[in-house]
Order: sequence, then structure tokens, then C-alpha cells
Amino acid sequence: MAKMIHSMIRVLEEKRSLSFYTEAFGLEIAERLDFETFTLIYLSNSESEFELELTVNKGREEAYDLGNGYGHLALSVADLDAEHQRLTDLGLNPNKIVEFNRDGALLARFFFITDPDGYKIEVLQRHGRYK
Repeated sequence: MAKMIHSMIRVLEEKRSLSFYTEAFGLEIAERLDFETFTLIYLSNSESEFELELTVNKGREEAYDLGNGYGHLALSVADLDAEHQRLTDLGLNPNKIVEFNRDGALLARFFFITDPDGYKIEVLQRHGRYK
């Protein structure tokens, strides 16, 4: 059986991205691999073994074109309202909280936030399948 272990995104500025993911989601560097033309930075926290891999291509100055194929990363939290307020207090500008219902029952409560490179991140209340 296959096991998902990480997702990779390309970022323009290492320091800016590390600051965002540390402040917003408590992700810390699990490993940093520096090569001649690029750096790989694996981020994780104690909540999950799944990692986010940031790829920093050295010498790149223009923003990446995210195109129309990228969807989003998703994280779950125990208290969505408190997390939304914390991110707001940090000045990270999360979008409003949305409730998504199906057949009269709550399917999900969530909001989106955008990282410094324009990647969308969905933050979900732990509920149902979103643990």
C-alpha cells in the first residue's frame, strides 16, 4: 500500500516562506538539503508525518506562474475560530470562515489563506473525514 509522504511547492524567497509556514502552521524544518542550484526544505510538525517540501531555485527572481492546475494544500485544526483569530492577529489575512453543508448536515467549516507565493491553503475544523 502506498503512503503519502510530502507535497512540494516552489517558492521564491526562503526566509519569507519559512516565516509564513512557521507562524501560520507551526511547521519547522525537518531537513534542509542545499545543492548548487537549488535548496530543498522539508517542513513538518508533531501533528503529522506528512511533510511540505519547499523548493528554492537559486538565482530565480520572477514569481512562479501557478497556472490553473494548482488546487490547494489542506490542514485541519481543533479550533477553527481560534486559529482564524490567531492568523488575523498575525496580520496574515485569512479569508472568512465558510460553512459547507450537504443534505442539511455540516460537511465542513473552513477558511482559506494565501502564502507569500500565492499558494492557497485550506484550514478545516477537525470534523467528519477532516481529521
